[in-house]
Amino acid sequence: MLNEDDIQFAIQNTQVILAPERRIDTFGSTIFRFFLVSELMDDVNRIRIRNGRLHAERPMIISPPNYHKMLDEDFGEKAQEFANWLKEHGDKLAVLKYGFQFRKTDVQEQTVDNKMEDVVKRLREQVNREEDAFCAIIHGVDEGWEVCLLKFATDMIQQSAGTNIEDWRRRGLI
Repeated sequence: MLNEDDIQFAIQNTQVILAPERRIDTFGSTIFRFFLVSELMDDVNRIRIRNGRLHAERPMIISPPNYHKMLDEDFGEKAQEFANWLKEHGDKLAVLKYGFQFRKTDVQEQTVDNKMEDVVKRLREQVNREEDAFCAIIHGVDEGWEVCLLKFATDMIQQSAGTNIEDWRRRGLI
């Protein structure tokens, strides 16, 4: 189990070496392929390569008239009052909802004896040959690699949000 320091370390040491050319699609689901490379802590020039897919569900707009629908029955009266206030006063406010689903079954891993630079170079060449616009190469930490992957996912959300909002505006949805 990772503690707070491990999580912070993983976040701070996540580096996207090759970002996907495409972002999260506005009107459909998106599947990113990733290669996450990490150095084994106790072995010099031992690199673990994990590859798999990260599924992003279609982003959704949650507008003020629908805020109350987000509340579970367990929320009390004050939460409902706040949702009603948002409904009345938030005519220019919309929230984007992104859903990511990570399937470990898609992940494969291998360990190689090589320098990190050489492994990354080989992966870049492979991605370039395959011309996959949804592929990323991420350098992270071995113990907290899933945190590194989630950091990548949140970065993709931030990078995609502006385009998604513009797409919705062009179609008159917000």
